[in-house]
Amino acid sequence: MLDATLTEFRNHAKRYLDAVERGESVRIYRKGRPVAELVPVATPTPPWRNAPSVRLRLGELCLSDEIVADRARSR
Repeated sequence: MLDATLTEFRNHAKRYLDAVERGESVRIYRKGRPVAELVPVATPTPPWRNAPSVRLRLGELCLSDEIVADRARSR
């Protein structure tokens, strides 16, 4: 875990956010007391975003691709 004062975080936010993207946590202090922690977001990939294991086809039309495209349009 990285530690930073509020001033350090404000002046070097990109460096600390890059560290969080790499999986590290950052604890931010103000007046010597911890006030916040930045942690990586846990965002599992929804199952429907994984590549389909079986391609469903109807003639030239790939139904699997159409379902994924429809879900992307509805978001």
